[in-house]
Amino acid sequence: MWGTSSWAGKSLLSTALCASLRRRGARVVPFKAQNMSNNARVAEGGEIGAAQYFQALAAGVEPAVEHNPVLLKPEAATRSQVVVLGRVDRALTEMPWRERSPQLWDIVRRTYDGLARCADIVVIEGAGSPAEVNLADVDLANLRIARHAGARALLVCDIDRGGAFAHLFGTWSLLEAEDRRRVGGFVLNRFRGDPALLAPGPAILEKLTGTPTLGVVPMTDHGLPDEDGADPGPGTGTGRRTRIVRGPAASNLDEWWALRDSSDCRWATAPADLADAQLIVMPGSKLPAADLAWLRATGVGTALAAAHSRGVPILAVCGGAQLLGEEIDDPHGAETGGRHAGLGLLGAVTTYGVTKQVHRARVRFRADLPAPWAGLSGLQVDGYEVHYGSTVPGRRAEGSGAVGPVFTDGSGMVCGPVLAVYVHGLCEDPRVVRALVGAEPPRSITSILDGLADLADSYLDMEAVTALVS
Repeated sequence: MWGTSSWAGKSLLSTALCASLRRRGARVVPFKAQNMSNNARVAEGGEIGAAQYFQALAAGVEPAVEHNPVLLKPEAATRSQVVVLGRVDRALTEMPWRERSPQLWDIVRRTYDGLARCADIVVIEGAGSPAEVNLADVDLANLRIARHAGARALLVCDIDRGGAFAHLFGTWSLLEAEDRRRVGGFVLNRFRGDPALLAPGPAILEKLTGTPTLGVVPMTDHGLPDEDGADPGPGTGTGRRTRIVRGPAASNLDEWWALRDSSDCRWATAPADLADAQLIVMPGSKLPAADLAWLRATGVGTALAAAHSRGVPILAVCGGAQLLGEEIDDPHGAETGGRHAGLGLLGAVTTYGVTKQVHRARVRFRADLPAPWAGLSGLQVDGYEVHYGSTVPGRRAEGSGAVGPVFTDGSGMVCGPVLAVYVHGLCEDPRVVRALVGAEPPRSITSILDGLADLADSYLDMEAVTALVS
């Protein structure tokens, strides 16, 4: 699945293909050689991109690090943490970007070969565009893996952006001849209106390239968390007014997608955004030091303190919990480096270790959580943890009240209106969502994936698609 650009729809349509092919009885597995995202999930073996996690569920297989052997987690404009087969590789992280590719290719090749031996069809998602001519020599996720696999490709574009036929033809034109021959079909994604209005565009494109258009996929509210988690749109639910503080280094934003469907949910990027909040979410942060500076510079930190004084419930997860504490100390330079004063709304201090903690988690909320969190009491939920820091009670923040545990194993902290945990993924349990916002999400992940299979079957020529790999 190649795209004319990022956000063309590769992740969505790859997931839809996995679901449709599984429904047809194929043994299908997803694969993305190299992904770049700060939205990671914990699979068997470690971290993978969120998109491949959901693609594995769509394919009916247990998510595993082999589905996304290389994950790049941006830390700055010119730096990314390199995760290889689920674990951070510090040597590769420090290596100049173009020098990594030769060392990563052998891992990508061997991982793909192992998956392919156990599947009827491997759905390979590309990255960005295969026509990035300035990156062709280091492109693992598009050209090199497609050539190695002998893959046929679908080329998808976002028609809602405009210029779709030019995007498709331009991308096809920039490919080498052998790669042009791989393109078995074009897909127009996010189309609004009557498909008849597209004529004679697809016919002209086919005349120029010899490649047919195999699908026109409408703009749809599919319900799947977006890979980058950055554009959920306004919340459509009836639950409490939920505001998610989105700093420049916010991570794992995709885990809050259920709140969009069940509450009046908005991003908070300015102080005024928190004025009417009934629930505030502090999400994970890839670089807490950067987000602390942003909170102070924008005034959002002051607005958080005001909401805290009004007793507005604040749910803080992972890096979000660290930001609310008294201090973050990173003596080894794992992420933030040095010491940083937190916002002081949580009576806790965080110390970063050398080793990243990455694991699945099953936890139970304690039976006697105080208001405003009493609705969570006794619930057992599954989630995952991805963090360097360890957070423990510190001196009590002024006026915050005593610090107590959140879960029966003694982890997490509840401190006045703040509930702070390291466990991600809590809102994938509808009972948690109901306790937080007063309404459950209208769709489960199973129904979402079934809907994506329907999407592929209804709007892609699946007979032609499957013929490409028969």
